[in-house]
Amino acid sequence: MATNEVRIDAAPLKSFIQDVFTAAGMPAADAAMEADVLIWANLRGIDSHGVLRLAWYLEMIETGQMNPRPNIRTIKETPAVLYLDADKAVGPVATIPAMQRVMEKARTVGIGWAVLRNITHQGAMAYYAQMAAQADMIGMAIVCSPPNMAPFGAKAAGLHNSPIAIAAPAGKHRPLSLDMATSVAAGGKLWLAQDKGVPLGEGWALDAAGNPTTDAHAAGILLPAGGPKGSGLALMFQALTSILAGNPLITPRLNNGVNVHNQNSVVAAIDIGLFIDPADFKQEVDDTIDALKRLPRADGFDDVLMPGEPEFAVFDERSANGIPLPPGTLQKLRDASARFNIPLEIA
Repeated sequence: MATNEVRIDAAPLKSFIQDVFTAAGMPAADAAMEADVLIWANLRGIDSHGVLRLAWYLEMIETGQMNPRPNIRTIKETPAVLYLDADKAVGPVATIPAMQRVMEKARTVGIGWAVLRNITHQGAMAYYAQMAAQADMIGMAIVCSPPNMAPFGAKAAGLHNSPIAIAAPAGKHRPLSLDMATSVAAGGKLWLAQDKGVPLGEGWALDAAGNPTTDAHAAGILLPAGGPKGSGLALMFQALTSILAGNPLITPRLNNGVNVHNQNSVVAAIDIGLFIDPADFKQEVDDTIDALKRLPRADGFDDVLMPGEPEFAVFDERSANGIPLPPGTLQKLRDASARFNIPLEIA
């Protein structure tokens, strides 16, 4: 932990975040869901999707981009498919119930697939994929927002760095849990660098003029991971989410400069038991992990890490020792504390 960071235990921090969202107009149960997803991200070391987002969420509630009391409605439904309009709901408020519903569908017909339109920021997408893994299913979540990433060959934003999360259960090991953006670095890592007062990595981002930059305050355009590979995945995820949902977020921005936050998403679950005994599946995952870890190490590596393994290790450490918050993030929390007259407990 950096010397200028302050650690706060997860429980009082979650209670504070929940109280802030309740004061901002959310029902207590919805505020609890949002707080849980944010703190979960911080506990796993995904600080770019944790409580540093609080000020932005409050701003979106105030400007009407995020609806604290949405009317979430089902547009269409079949035994396997769910199509929802979230009415600009705070992300987890629509996404957690949607994943629960597609898991129920998967138990009945083998797979559940939901398309969510008109939702707002959903946080760390692995949260939803792991819901399925905890129920002996394979889970997947994809999201798409307005453009923040340059397509391969361009120097202006034209695609969103659409993340994808996939989780699969294991036995003695923890679940395999891939959670990745299609950009070199997640957009929230620019905000985190600002809060920490540190430069960005080389090749992460461009400034407004399309020039490479490591200045977190000047950066505004992300770069795709793997060049055409990340760019191509982002475009296809746009087709699976926003275009399929009838809520395109790319072309309006390109045509008239609209910059209002909105998202479309897919969450899905596959019932492992339809194909193979879940116990056998988890044993095979364990055996695969063990085999990969027995491989010779490349120079400079002490271990062959599995997707999600670093985050689980951070989760254990921070659960015991608290969540480190950099000065910029801590100031955001103090601002919310003063605004709503809610005490912020700092040891």
